[in-house]
Amino acid sequence: MEVQETRVQTDRVLTIPNILSMARLVGVPLFLWLILQKHDGWALLVLAFSGVSDYLDGKLARRWNQISSLGRLLDPAADRLYILSTLFGLTWREILPLWLTAALIAREAMLLVMVWILRRHGYPPPQVNFLGKAATFNLMYAFPLLLLSDGHGWLPSLAAIFGWAFAGWGTTLYWWAGILYVVQVRRLVKADATAD
Repeated sequence: MEVQETRVQTDRVLTIPNILSMARLVGVPLFLWLILQKHDGWALLVLAFSGVSDYLDGKLARRWNQISSLGRLLDPAADRLYILSTLFGLTWREILPLWLTAALIAREAMLLVMVWILRRHGYPPPQVNFLGKAATFNLMYAFPLLLLSDGHGWLPSLAAIFGWAFAGWGTTLYWWAGILYVVQVRRLVKADATAD
C-alpha cells in the first residue's frame, strides 16, 4: 500500500482504460460458467483476454493521462474477482486442493479488514503495490496452467509442473504483500493515535 498515490488525472468514467476494466468484470461470470461446464479452451481464452486487458488498462491510463478514481477501484476488483472465481471453479473441479483455496481466501479476508480499518481512519483503500501485482501475475499464470494440467499426457504433466511452481510463488508473494499491508496500516493507525 502506498499512501502517496499517483494523482487522479481525470474524473471521466468512460475512458478506454475504464472500459477495458469493465469488460474484464463482465467476463468474470462468463469465465466461471465456462470452467464449471468444462469448456476449458474458451475459459482460457477469456482468461487470456483478462490478462491482456489488465496490462493495457494501466499502461493506457498512464500514457493518456486517464488515471481515474473509478479505474483505481475497477482494476484491483477485477483482479480479485478473477482470482476468486478461478479458485472456486478449480476447487469445485478438484484441480486445486482446498487448503490452497483457503489460504488465498484468508488473505483476501485479511485485506478486507485492513480496508475497513483504513476507512475508519479516513484513508483510501490501499493502492496496489509492485509485490501485490507480482503475486497476481504469478497466480494468473498458475491458474490456466493448472487448468491445462487436468488431463493425461506430456502436455498436462508439463503444465502441472509449471502451474504448481507459479502457484507456490504467487501464494507466497500474495501473503507477503498482505503482511506488508498490515504493517503499513498498523503504522498509519499508530501515527493517528499519537497525533491525537
